Amino acid sequence: MKARHRRFAWIGAGLVALGVAVALVLNAFQSNLVFFFTPSQVAAKEAPQARAFRIGGLVEPGSLKRESNSLTVQFRVTDTAQSIPVTYTGLLPDLFKEGKGVVAQGRLGSDGSFHATEVLAKHDENYMPPEAKDAIDQAQRKSAMSLPSLQETKR
Repeated sequence: MKARHRRFAWIGAGLVALGVAVALVLNAFQSNLVFFFTPSQVAAKEAPQARAFRIGGLVEPGSLKRESNSLTVQFRVTDTAQSIPVTYTGLLPDLFKEGKGVVAQGRLGSDGSFHATEVLAKHDENYMPPEAKDAIDQAQRKSAMSLPSLQETKR
């Protein structure tokens, strides 16, 4: 084999190795990627059915139920337009309260409830992730548009 052919073989082998490495990195990145959805998006079936994702919003007041002799809790997450039931087994953060912001990570069950593996509570009263704030504002605008205005109901 000539030196020129040997050089092309090494370059080809290097490109194949680089391609395999890039494919492995992209596969690892995609399997660890977790998207954020609002309850309105989950209700509209925009969230993945067989993959883990995050749901965020406010803990609906009056929805928190704790099972006796267990660490399992059930609550509802709302964006003021839709609400999704969430089940979580484990210790909740100290700042977790009804009416406060929450982000839960897990999967959507076949029964339509969200089975969380992790629950994160909002740590500051004034802060909300921009995605969550935009989603809640959007959901409020949609629900306001679907309700008849006061002037229309007076007629």
